[in-house]
Amino acid sequence: MTETTDPTTGTPVAKVRGALLRYRVLAWITGLWLLLLVAELVLKYGFDVDALDFVPIVHGWVYFVYLIFTIDLAIKVRWPLGKIILTCIAGTIPFLSFWFEHVRTKEVKTQYGL
Repeated sequence: MTETTDPTTGTPVAKVRGALLRYRVLAWITGLWLLLLVAELVLKYGFDVDALDFVPIVHGWVYFVYLIFTIDLAIKVRWPLGKIILTCIAGTIPFLSFWFEHVRTKEVKTQYGL
């Protein structure tokens, strides 16, 4: 059985599919933890409640994994540097990671016929 590869990048399509799935999952998890971080900041600085003081640390680690998976996908599909940076920054702005996930997924699926 031969593995299908993209003629422009030389990357096996199965590897792109796996990298895209990892990116998508982490984009959503990062976005959800970022929203929880916003709630934690509102509680902490608006109401002096420290009930969610673990959220910044968890979000930081989740964001770090998001960066790794974003760069992994970017290398496989050969994104230009500007696109990589914008996609990485999307995990720092509430709701933007959800939108970028949708746009980048659509682009990759179209490019690789997934």
